[in-house]
Amino acid sequence: MFLYFLFIRIAAFFGHRKARKLVQGQKEAFRFEPSAVKGCIWIHAASVGEFEQARPIIEKLRSHQPSAISSQPLKIIVTFFSPSGYEARKNYELADGVYYLPFATRRNAKKFIEALQPKMAIFVKYEFWPAYIRELKKRNIPTYSICAIFRAEQYFFRWWGKGQLKTLRAFTHIFVQDEASKELLAKHQVTNVTVAGDTRFDRMNELRNERVNELMSERLTPIAQFVEGCSRVIIAGSTWPDDEILLKQYMSTDRFTDGTQSTGQVTKLILVPHELNEEHLHFIFNLFQGQYVSYSAVSSQHSAISPASRLNILRRADVLVVDTMGLLSSIYRFGQVAYIGGGFGEGIHNTIEAASYGMPVVFGTNYHAFREAHDLIRIGAAQSIKNYSELESALESALAQHEALGQKASEYVQSELGATARICDRIFAK
Repeated sequence: MFLYFLFIRIAAFFGHRKARKLVQGQKEAFRFEPSAVKGCIWIHAASVGEFEQARPIIEKLRSHQPSAISSQPLKIIVTFFSPSGYEARKNYELADGVYYLPFATRRNAKKFIEALQPKMAIFVKYEFWPAYIRELKKRNIPTYSICAIFRAEQYFFRWWGKGQLKTLRAFTHIFVQDEASKELLAKHQVTNVTVAGDTRFDRMNELRNERVNELMSERLTPIAQFVEGCSRVIIAGSTWPDDEILLKQYMSTDRFTDGTQSTGQVTKLILVPHELNEEHLHFIFNLFQGQYVSYSAVSSQHSAISPASRLNILRRADVLVVDTMGLLSSIYRFGQVAYIGGGFGEGIHNTIEAASYGMPVVFGTNYHAFREAHDLIRIGAAQSIKNYSELESALESALAQHEALGQKASEYVQSELGATARICDRIFAK
């Protein structure tokens, strides 16, 4: 662990952008007033994706406070390890404080937990920091892991990592996503386990059913105008350059004549990049030069363009690049097929979000750590692709069958609901 944190500091010294943000954030980790956080429920997530798994728990707690755990006002503190998670949710309104998690040394763990004095701690999915979990165990503070998922190749189950099984046994209880995880843990004498599922299904289902408020409706107007009259709309969510290069090839000009395919059907692409830094956006705009319009250029805040001109620009463009945060989960309602980014890098992003809207999904090869991706492939509602030829085939097939395949995706999401209630009923049972 010491070497891991040392590597981060070295990477920051040599200019690695994410490492530098992380090291800078560590300077803020202890800058809170202990009296403002003492006695809290502490929830820790690595980044944004894991936070979305914690979010339904937080919302359920807030909706039932203060009777959920005590007669005292409820304090909820959220910590992140990743700078992207912290930056995205540092102003989360249902938390009493959002902080970086101090590097997980024994000294930091003792100091941080002494300051928080939490009533309980909840760690999300893959967060198993031994120094923190052992310090919580020493202080008899109830500690839970939620939405966890385990695979045989993880370090816990290798000969060199079996000592870390003590960390898993130190949890008060572990809520796993599937039966396979429970069985794997049982083989290694970790028995404080319940199969509860994944709270993201509850969260995405709620978002799907929410009525779009007036502010969001206004923000979505350019999206609606862009897709008006088009029956072949692909939503590409959380994309990276490798994804975008393939999508560019699919949307290449030789497939079109004045925006019309040889089939006589218009296809449009809404591209929502995972990162919105200047370098990435510059890459996208160069890649799709002549085909795209950026959301920021045609949003209602852009007063230099008249409404009539905006509408004309949107209708003529093949690609809409959404260069602003916070819209993806609402944009899926406008498409027939979803392409999920990240599959040619560290791993695919959120497929549940698209599936909850009744959309077939397509993604790259790195999906093996995601149970829902395997399930969606198994029922025929998703395809994994490794090159352009497979991408083209997958998208054309999904577009042609999007209603039937989307129905399968929607039914799968419905079958997975209820994890939030199962977890809360166990943790906060009187």
